[in-house]
Amino acid sequence: MDFVVTTLLNALTLISILMLVGLGLAISFGLMNVTNLAHGEFVTVGAFAVYFVQSVGGSFWLGLAAAPIAGAVVGCILEFAIIRHLYSRPVSTVLATWGVSLILQQGLELTFGLGAKPVTPPIEGTFDLFFTVYPAYRLILIAIAMLTLLGVVLLISRTSFGLDIRTVIQNREMAEGVGINTRRTYAIAFTFGAAIAGLAGGLVAPLAIVLPQMGVNYLANAFFVVIVGGVGSIGGLVAGSVFVGGLTSVLNYQISPSLAQAIVLLAAIVAVRLRPNGLFNGASR
Repeated sequence: MDFVVTTLLNALTLISILMLVGLGLAISFGLMNVTNLAHGEFVTVGAFAVYFVQSVGGSFWLGLAAAPIAGAVVGCILEFAIIRHLYSRPVSTVLATWGVSLILQQGLELTFGLGAKPVTPPIEGTFDLFFTVYPAYRLILIAIAMLTLLGVVLLISRTSFGLDIRTVIQNREMAEGVGINTRRTYAIAFTFGAAIAGLAGGLVAPLAIVLPQMGVNYLANAFFVVIVGGVGSIGGLVAGSVFVGGLTSVLNYQISPSLAQAIVLLAAIVAVRLRPNGLFNGASR
């Protein structure tokens, strides 16, 4: 029972991280149809924000508050300087964001130097769950991720801004016809997605190796999550996170992480082949 509960909680931790990273990507890729290869660097920027705050004597929580702000600033600059000029040129967007990804990695390396950066979790102890004891910080991470997901769902479904986003997604020309500023809506949505990715980076920093290149792995998994679950759907995001995160966690106990990643990729390809529209909102073909 101890092994089963621990495995499930480890899977839920990874699922929570993938959900947050995928949530930001779902907004830019799934909703705005922008293939942003620099999305992983928003995660990296969030992690380095926590590291920087701690390195100058600040608390983890102050760093965690700074993480989404750092992600939002970088995302806003990227959207204003590059993305907004390339909405109708998807291939150019891929090349441009790939270049930005490399620039951000080198910029962080020049600023903070080589080598992994230590980030101390706010709580070192464990929590007794009757069947097992589990690191308290991981439970906090899961709770914050779930609350963030709930907040985004309420934002999209219950606010006028969420209505604007859904209108622009369904028909951009009609949205402009009824007076919605689509350019501003896209800019805010992209920045918001970058902020969520920054928050994910801040949360995962105590559990990961904080390096300028750390965002690459999260980018690949985030694309798996969004595509497998179903593009443009919060339910699909959750389904994709459970599929990728759960399978990865289970396989990591049995085989090497690199082989586990290869098997997850193969499983994702099979899932997309069987359900092209996604596990959540696609019909089998």
